[in-house]
Amino acid sequence: MNGKVIVVTGALGALGRVVTDEAVARGARVAGIDHAAAQSAPSADRIELGGVDLSDAAQAKTAIDDAAAHFGRLDALINIAGGFAFETIADGDPKTWQRMYALNVMTALNASRAAIPHLASSSAGRIINIGALGGLQAAAGMGPYAASKAGVHRLTESLAAELKGKVTVNAVLPSIIDTAANRAAMPKADVSKWVTPKELADVILFLASDAASAVTGALLPVNGRV
Repeated sequence: MNGKVIVVTGALGALGRVVTDEAVARGARVAGIDHAAAQSAPSADRIELGGVDLSDAAQAKTAIDDAAAHFGRLDALINIAGGFAFETIADGDPKTWQRMYALNVMTALNASRAAIPHLASSSAGRIINIGALGGLQAAAGMGPYAASKAGVHRLTESLAAELKGKVTVNAVLPSIIDTAANRAAMPKADVSKWVTPKELADVILFLASDAASAVTGALLPVNGRV
């Protein structure tokens, strides 16, 4: 990753922070974009662009362009921004489906569209999306979330085909990620079977690396020890 310029969306979340720290530790320069306010001052190897609603195409373009301008180029986009909701179809609110689509699909779509011109100018342009194993087969109460993640999967495949030979586009499909929020939501679960943010970050950064130059259109399961 040495010398690469990477944009991480959802950079201030549990996974985004780990991916950012790992990328910087491997020599990358990282622009973190998040809906939350920026929390750290700029440094030589990282900047934070806070208060950005990536579900809005104009805001996404401004943030991506600002990140590329700050570092002079863009080599990889890691789309981590997203959300989760659990509710049954019969008793739920249709607005939840719209919210999940906006948070999971539109954020990745808008950031990717904005990044394409920059990534196409890189010698090794990369886009990595965050799908979900639940997007392959949904369980009860997972309809809105799973449908939106299935949309991320199709976005990944279609964009990979459109950009083949120019930019690689892949997605990781984690099972349950070991975060504080998930532990609080499932206090009786066996967390030893979950995927740690570090494990997932390792896979994401592999896909962003030169070693993954021949991999595109992949939906890579990262299912821990389940």
